Amino acid sequence: MQDDVLGKAYDARLMRRLLVYLKPHAGAVSVAFVMIVGGALVELAQPWLVRQAIDQDIAHGDLAGLRQIALLYFGLVALMFVFDYLQTTMLQMIGQRIMHRLRMEVFGHLQKLDIAYYDHHPVGRLMTRVTTDVDALNDLFASGVITVFGDVLMLVGIMGAMLVMSWRLALVAFSVLPLIWLTTHWFRVHVRESYRQVRGLIARINAFLQEHITGMATVQLFRQESRTFARFDAINRDHRDVNIESIFYYAVFYPVIELLAALSAALIIWVGGRWALQGIGTLGGLVAFLLYARRFFQPISDLSEKFNILQAAMAASERIFGLLDTPVQIARARNAGRIGGVEVPRSLHVSIEFDHVWFAYVDDQFVLRDISFVIQPGQRIGIVGATGSGKTTMVSLLLRLYEVTRGRILVDGVDIRHWDLAELRGLFGLVLQDVHLFAGTIASNIRLGHTEITDEAVASAALAVHASRFIEALPQRYETPVAERGATLSAGQKQLLSFARALARNPRVLVLDEATSSVDTETEALIQDGLRVLMRGRTALAIAHRLSTIQDVDLILVLHKGELRERGTHQELLALRGLYFRLYELQLRQV
Repeated sequence: MQDDVLGKAYDARLMRRLLVYLKPHAGAVSVAFVMIVGGALVELAQPWLVRQAIDQDIAHGDLAGLRQIALLYFGLVALMFVFDYLQTTMLQMIGQRIMHRLRMEVFGHLQKLDIAYYDHHPVGRLMTRVTTDVDALNDLFASGVITVFGDVLMLVGIMGAMLVMSWRLALVAFSVLPLIWLTTHWFRVHVRESYRQVRGLIARINAFLQEHITGMATVQLFRQESRTFARFDAINRDHRDVNIESIFYYAVFYPVIELLAALSAALIIWVGGRWALQGIGTLGGLVAFLLYARRFFQPISDLSEKFNILQAAMAASERIFGLLDTPVQIARARNAGRIGGVEVPRSLHVSIEFDHVWFAYVDDQFVLRDISFVIQPGQRIGIVGATGSGKTTMVSLLLRLYEVTRGRILVDGVDIRHWDLAELRGLFGLVLQDVHLFAGTIASNIRLGHTEITDEAVASAALAVHASRFIEALPQRYETPVAERGATLSAGQKQLLSFARALARNPRVLVLDEATSSVDTETEALIQDGLRVLMRGRTALAIAHRLSTIQDVDLILVLHKGELRERGTHQELLALRGLYFRLYELQLRQV
């Protein structure tokens, strides 16, 4: 994702997609637009009233008329307050609601995207999509796309009023417009480049923070604080310098606009004053012209600022829609509970078959090569092999976290690509080596959002894997708070909770990926005891580093460099004196 690349300052295709989000708020948009038009008309009427007061009432000593003009002027100012209040309220409400909808859409799509997508996109940059980029669109809807009509209307109205009053004096006032155009063009070009750099650096800051805060323990253990601080300081300093550079352009642009406005006013006073002395114009007209001229330059400044808002929104929307348009490679639910119109089997026993499966994460660099085996219903299978042999990849393919490159995987005789994804994954209870716990309580981490799992089922699952031994010793037992990522629990305790989490759902297939690697020998023995009961009659697949944990399974598969080299029971494989025998001997020497 290229956060520092900007597309066109205005893209009609993107704007059409953005305007779709305004449709549900058509009523509020209409009210806001009426308020904007009303406010512009009130602004246009005020200098006209001043002209009337000076040329008619003051010039002729008409106090009653002057009082009426004053009351009318005050009434217009009060009405202006109402218009501004309603306009601001409506637009901010629209912006917040659209921002809420967009964030939900982006987060919902992130949940649907395949795991492979996250292998190539830093989490920090994805967080920028949901936060900073959506905020940029909020600015567009709250103070850009609708209010720009008010600025244009104001400009057209002021130019029309000035031309009606005196086209000659209007041309004098407009004589500075070429200078304004040059200044505005210079400002836009330089601020656009500055904005591009700021966006890129914000994304880099977010990505850096996410990575290093998550890995803070590693940073501290390897004493990388100084180096990490220096790297962050460099990125943060670049961000500061680019922002300071952008401040320079703002600091020049707005004073120059004020200077040109003062120049225009000076010309109006000089030329209009001479004409008034010669009887060509009136004093009231001259004052009104000055007031109109002052109002004339404000929308120009506002439009330049809205150009930046528009540019930010175009860049943000391009990235957001690019994310939303990212296709989901692994098909989601078709018809829950059914496969191709046939009801999903509900039996406890599930069969699994790998049929000539090949898989590569990148191009043709195959991690698995022509893997074929069958797990019969209720059968317990162990998978062993050296690091990088493809054991965990097999589990990822079985759960359709990735799509097979060649071949197929069958569950109960049906290709998993024809299963409803939720139904497929609902079959499995998964225990990984790397346990992820969420902020909440012990019970909520075991239940993991499945409200149908009762407190009794939670406690029963914890008891079965002997997690209840440490849970019962906690101050609030199952309601004990769990810090983010389970920071307050040991690695072994987190693994026990992962066991309880998997078993609480009463899965039809248990998948254990190095599930006992973080527990001590005593705890492992307790878990094994519980698993013997829980796996009885249930299909189970166990990836193991410790061969002692799978000696009593029905079948052991031995992987080597992505190929299935050996298969058989523990005793059969030892008798072969092949790869499994060498792994077993190596572990015996380490004991």
